[in-house]
Amino acid sequence: MSTNSLKSASAKDVERYFGSLPEESRAAIESLRKVVRAIVPDAVETISYGVPTFKLNNRMLVSYAGFKKHCSFFPGAGPIETHKDELKNFPISKGTIRFTPDRPLSPALVKKLVKTRIRLNQAQTKSRAGSM
Repeated sequence: MSTNSLKSASAKDVERYFGSLPEESRAAIESLRKVVRAIVPDAVETISYGVPTFKLNNRMLVSYAGFKKHCSFFPGAGPIETHKDELKNFPISKGTIRFTPDRPLSPALVKKLVKTRIRLNQAQTKSRAGSM
């Protein structure tokens, strides 16, 4: 399958995912998606583990999901640990931030989380390259 076919299939899968979202969370998730796209326009959006995921340089960047009563943003453990003080008003777990459609994550906070994930991925890639 060509890269264009892969992107096309993934885009359809992501659109299908959005079509299945409860109305309550769709707008909040679309807003989050736009912020991530603006920060990382070269990222490829696909479905991974059943949820939309942005990948950069073939590595997971961030994922997100919408549910009837809440939404989730999955930037990974590193960004959550780095910005835990700014996340104290949101339920968090090791790699997940939960928010509600009426109290979404601010674009500024999403930007910090995504940029931290990019830096951590780059550091990990350099570390792996150096150990070969």
